Amino acid sequence: MADIRIPLTDKTIAQLPAPKDGWYLARDTELKGFFVVIGKRRRTFTVQGDLRQGGKRASSIRVSIGDASEMSTRAARAAAKEYLAQISRGRHPKDVKQTVRMTPAPAMQSGGTVASVTLRQAWHRYLEAHLIRKNRSNKTVEGYRDHVERIFVEWLDTPLKELAADPARVAKKHDEVTKENGPYMANGSMRTLRAIYNHARKTNRSLPSDNPADAVDWNEEERRNTGMGSADLKGWFAQLAILDNPVRREFHLFALLCGSRPTALQHAKPEDIDCRRRTLHVPNQREARRRRSIYRCRDR
Repeated sequence: MADIRIPLTDKTIAQLPAPKDGWYLARDTELKGFFVVIGKRRRTFTVQGDLRQGGKRASSIRVSIGDASEMSTRAARAAAKEYLAQISRGRHPKDVKQTVRMTPAPAMQSGGTVASVTLRQAWHRYLEAHLIRKNRSNKTVEGYRDHVERIFVEWLDTPLKELAADPARVAKKHDEVTKENGPYMANGSMRTLRAIYNHARKTNRSLPSDNPADAVDWNEEERRNTGMGSADLKGWFAQLAILDNPVRREFHLFALLCGSRPTALQHAKPEDIDCRRRTLHVPNQREARRRRSIYRCRDR
């Protein structure tokens, strides 16, 4: 089959037909140099870029990222951006002689102080010591992860001190993200950067006290008006009636009548229903996570 160009998502990749023989490429329309190699039995995320030395093109290389059945397209695209950034700087992403990409902890100087902590190192500490330890929801953690590993992927190995010394660079990044991803994503990613920097300063007093995110001219945000008034009920019931799944119909109707969040109702179990008192106990997030772990153990 001939190579194709499509927006790569988990769904579009799953729908791609396997070739009768050989392989073909499905190139991403969003990120140049990012594609999936479609074979008979395997689909592999890959990047291709020009390796430059001394400002001149030395060679064109392809680097595999991972099996499409084992990682999401979102994670692969974030890794692809990092790989392409390294290739553009003349570095092979999988050259073991170069700097190790993943560092478990910040390097320590002889005096016991943290030396040139990078954004990657600060993010891992913030993730473990703040988000996970304080039992933040998976949705919250993934939001932070998306900001760091997608929006700031080219800064992962950049020392925080370098960003603090060049706040104009951070302000420019905010402007770029605003144009490419919208004002809300730009503001949210910069709030994440600000939080990680402030957290890093707790263990690294050599970092400047001025947060680089303070240089940002924040986009104006308006509260989203997604509420439904009485005038909207007629149309809502009409859409509800055409749902094929009767369970989903009753679920949405119950959510409307009880006023609970749909995600909270999804965690309710039969034992939460008290038929005599006609009540339903809705578990909190911590209790829901504990239950999911228990049910997973039972399934095994």
